[in-house]
This record gives sequence, structure tokens and C-alpha cells, in this order.
Amino acid sequence: MGQYFAIFATDKPGLQALRSEVRPAHREHLRNPYPHRVVVRLGGPTLDSGNGHMNGTLLVVEAMSLGDVQAFFSDDPYMQAGLFDQVEIRPWHWGLGNPELRG
Repeated sequence: MGQYFAIFATDKPGLQALRSEVRPAHREHLRNPYPHRVVVRLGGPTLDSGNGHMNGTLLVVEAMSLGDVQAFFSDDPYMQAGLFDQVEIRPWHWGLGNPELRG
């Protein structure tokens, strides 16, 4: 399809209740990204090292361009709800463990 991108998003402090409330819509968005041309390959919450509570999101997506990923993530219900304090999207080379590279 295209290239891979890693998305690192960190929650604003004290918004665990908001995360829980919006999580079903967020997960649906990841599973059905239409109309965006993005495929979510890996994903899950990051965890606080002290208590194990969810405190962010890590995704690996495949898309044709950074712009496609930015549009997809801006429509994420977590983004729409204002959950994140910080978001970073980087192009990523999936070398180790990539099922497409196994021979």
C-alpha cells in the first residue's frame, strides 16, 4: 500500500475517565478508518510505569503519505475529544518482525 508510520500520543494528565468514555469510538475508528486510506497494522495503549494505567497511544499505520496519516489521526475520537497533550507522527521502517519480509 505505501509506507509505515509510527504514531506516539501522550494523554493530558487526569483524563482517564475521558479515555474510558471515548475508547469504544476510538477502537471503531482504528478498525474502520474509511474514508481515510490508512491501514492500522499495530496498536495499543501505552501504560504508566507506576500503576499500569493507560496514558497514551502507540500505533503503526500504513499509508501513502504523512498527510494521509495526519488526516486519519485528526479524525480519531480521542483527538476530537482533546485527550492528547502531545502527538508525534514519524515515518517508520518495519524491519524486524514484519510478516511481509519473512521468507
